[in-house]
Order: sequence, then structure tokens, then C-alpha cells
Amino acid sequence: MIHLSLKSRNVKTGPIPVSTSTAESCPTSCPFNSANTGGCYAESGPLAMHWRKVTQGQRGDMFAAFCAKIKALPLGQLWRHNQAGDLAGQGDALDVAALDALAEANKGKRGFTYTHKPLNNAQERDAIKRANDSGFTVNLSGNTLQHADALADLGIAPVVVVLPIDATRNTVTPQGRRVVVCPATQRDDISCATCKLCQVAKRDSIVGFPAHGVGKKRAQTVTEGVAA
Repeated sequence: MIHLSLKSRNVKTGPIPVSTSTAESCPTSCPFNSANTGGCYAESGPLAMHWRKVTQGQRGDMFAAFCAKIKALPLGQLWRHNQAGDLAGQGDALDVAALDALAEANKGKRGFTYTHKPLNNAQERDAIKRANDSGFTVNLSGNTLQHADALADLGIAPVVVVLPIDATRNTVTPQGRRVVVCPATQRDDISCATCKLCQVAKRDSIVGFPAHGVGKKRAQTVTEGVAA
């Protein structure tokens, strides 16, 4: 199931459409998964309650109906896919056909999202590249600065990375790539709706997100010793 909210109430996101996908889409390999280190920001607070209802099938639509809603958004509409959950596909697997269909539905809109899917085969990696080339921006999520470099080396998508809790200054990866701390985490007058950096597929920087949420200390353990 996937739920679409036409106007987010999250001040950091801003009043744009946001979706929430079933937790079954989350890769088991993600270190922030509760089965591993934990620390996923979406596992607490009001978002967690909403996410559980989507996962239990109490809210949301089947995939085809969700795509129809995306296709019906106004031309040029900025929207975020998956404030919780990941791209279609059970666990680590990416549903290539579903991603292609969503990218097609997004034509003329400005959708963006993030994925922790490990992309274990060429078909999945090719689908990510097609989505980005078509205007549906899929950011690959790095766990450390080293991991961000490895993802950037794939050359198929823009990259984001988790930073230590107290990160406030821009930095660089071990390979010298520029990392820009998410502006919305640093200033109250900036949101996804006004920043739009994560929607830019062909950008010259990696976007860094300081670990946040109730589980931020657990998330911090993933970055400790390698993200400074």
C-alpha cells in the first residue's frame, strides 16, 4: 500500500504532496532498519503511527491507483515520494517495472525520493538511472562518507548521506566530493518546498542529513568513526 498526502504538515518538508509506502518495502540490509542497528527517524512519533496504518493496509492505495494520483498532480508540482518506506519491491529487491511506471506517471512533475535498496544487479541499477534521466529523482542513500563515494562511483543517481548528529558545516568525502548539509536542518525558514536541492538529479554535491529523530543516537553509531 502507498498513501499520498496532498499537503504535508511537516515543517521541514513544507506544504507539498508526500507519500508513505508500506514498511515491507524497506530493505532488510538497511542499517537503520529496526532489525539491524535501528535509528530510522520514521519509527517514532505521529509519522510512525501513520506508517503502521499504511503497512497494515488501513490507509493508502494499491500501486496503480497511486500512480494515477501522481499523474493527476499539476504540471511542475514538486512532491516527495516516501517520507517513510522505500521504492516498490519486497525488502532488498527493487520492482523495476513499478519504478518505470512511477517515473512515467511523474512526467511533467518534479518528484524526488531516496532509496536504501542495495541495487544488487544491473537491471535495478539501470532502472534507477532511467528514473533520474526521466525527471523522477531517486537519491541513493549513503550510510557513511565512504559509502557515499561508492554510490557516487556508480554514476547512476545523485547521492545523500547520513552525518553525525551535530554536523552543521559542509564537508567532503574521502574522494573529495563536496557534501552540503541539508539547509532545512540548519534554518527554520527553509524547507524541501523552498530548497528543492534533493530534486536536482544532476548536481555537483552530495546532500548530508544529520542523524535526527528519537533514534538519532542509534543512527549515530552507523556514522561514528567514519563520517567526521
